[in-house]
Amino acid sequence: MKLMSRPSPNLRCTRVDFCLLQVIRNHPSALEIYQRKLLESGKISKEDIDRLNKKVSTILNEEFQNSKDYVPNKRDWLSAYWTGFKSPEQISRIRNTGVKPEILKRVGEAMTTLPENFKPHRAVKKIFDLRRQMIETGEGIDWAVGEALAFATLIIEGNHVRLSGQDVERGTFSHRHSVIHDQETGEQYCPLDHLVMNQDAELFTVSNSSLSEFAVLGFELGYSMENPNSLVLWEAQFGDFSNGAQVIFDQFLSSGESKWLRQTGLVVCLPHGYDGQGPEHSSARLERFLQMSDDNPYVIPEMDPTLRKQIQQCNWQVVNVTTPANYFHVLRRQIHRDFRKPLIVMSPKNLLRHKDCKSNLSEFDDLAGHPGFDKQGTRFKRLIKDQNNHKDLEEGINRLVLCSGKVYYELDEERRKSERTDVAICRVEQLCPFPYDLIQRELKRYPNAEIVWCQEEPMNMGAYSYINPRLLTAMKVLGRGGIEDIKYVGRAPSAATATGFYSVHVQEQTELVQKALQRDPLNYPF
Repeated sequence: MKLMSRPSPNLRCTRVDFCLLQVIRNHPSALEIYQRKLLESGKISKEDIDRLNKKVSTILNEEFQNSKDYVPNKRDWLSAYWTGFKSPEQISRIRNTGVKPEILKRVGEAMTTLPENFKPHRAVKKIFDLRRQMIETGEGIDWAVGEALAFATLIIEGNHVRLSGQDVERGTFSHRHSVIHDQETGEQYCPLDHLVMNQDAELFTVSNSSLSEFAVLGFELGYSMENPNSLVLWEAQFGDFSNGAQVIFDQFLSSGESKWLRQTGLVVCLPHGYDGQGPEHSSARLERFLQMSDDNPYVIPEMDPTLRKQIQQCNWQVVNVTTPANYFHVLRRQIHRDFRKPLIVMSPKNLLRHKDCKSNLSEFDDLAGHPGFDKQGTRFKRLIKDQNNHKDLEEGINRLVLCSGKVYYELDEERRKSERTDVAICRVEQLCPFPYDLIQRELKRYPNAEIVWCQEEPMNMGAYSYINPRLLTAMKVLGRGGIEDIKYVGRAPSAATATGFYSVHVQEQTELVQKALQRDPLNYPF
């Protein structure tokens, strides 16, 4: 465009060099210059150019006229690789994501076995030996192994898995080690490329990217839209680094389906959690993603599993998962459904090696009677109920603490120390869309319990502002009180995400955990 893009097209009204404007106005367009060059070359005649101009103008005019009567159809985009996928109006059957035990064992052994003459760093060798032991015993599966099992099982099912981001091959916190290096030859080895004989090398792609969140996330978004049968993940080095790609979240990922009827199953992993690392390495700004969610906080949607379209009709999913097994299932859920929806994961940091953040291999399989198997089979748990084997009705529980993310483990440890057997702690693993049915199940289970939302983040951040109206909606249906009956435990409102002093962090964290478990009733709101 000769005059570029400006709010007002009349540049004469502004203080611009009028001589320059005259030069621009008299300068031939790019089309005119190109036409003249073609004519001078003798490769095309004036009649040819006129015919092409007329053809293009006719097409544009016809499409413009057709656009006046066009009514968008949400299935218009379902073509090519998207054939068979469903639009939000169609019910998508909820599928189990468990895997046969023998397959888990087989891929587990393959991804923890290194070539005989390969010489990794001794620390990496120790990690792989421990992983092999986890697979053999079926116990103590950590976060990295849970993720690798999700990738491996999808790969052998014929799906492409693609992961990019800063230091994703090793993992920012040196936990993944998807690509390892021979310490003598420099040779590289990727275990997930060798799960079966003659495996297609293109089925797994892991790539360290430059520190350009906007560019890389934009590329991965486009890749996921073109390849719906690929699990495409982008991982930020720390969760707050995602603010370098805010345009992609605002203009495309959160609203692309609403604006252009285009689905995407892109997974965004944002390391999040308060560990005392300061304001720039603590928060993935969970509140921003929840604030951009479009589910109505005052209307409970259809929650019957056979009729539920809650996720399909929401713009994206936001989760804060606390177990390796649940992370495994939420990743596999992205592929094992016949629609696509973005997934925002508040991924852990210190839980990667936390002594209690472990799963048994039986939680990954599909066998009835195993820990992960419930009435619907083995799948992602949107809410994890209290782990003390409570009955369907527990009138002796006087406080129900709802939380999300790593603060659960600190709350559970404090509960054991203080011997608070009258407190139940439930983890909301899927924040958006809100699990109304499971929240109401727990409210019914504890009819006499004081209701508390506990979070690490300041009150004006984290999930509190999102949870509050939705929890209230769930409570009102059951006659469990009003807004003043939802007690808040967490940090006070703050401009900064976290303190820069480790000692202050420890004090704040200790106080909020102890407050959630205090014996006296809590004041409203905190």
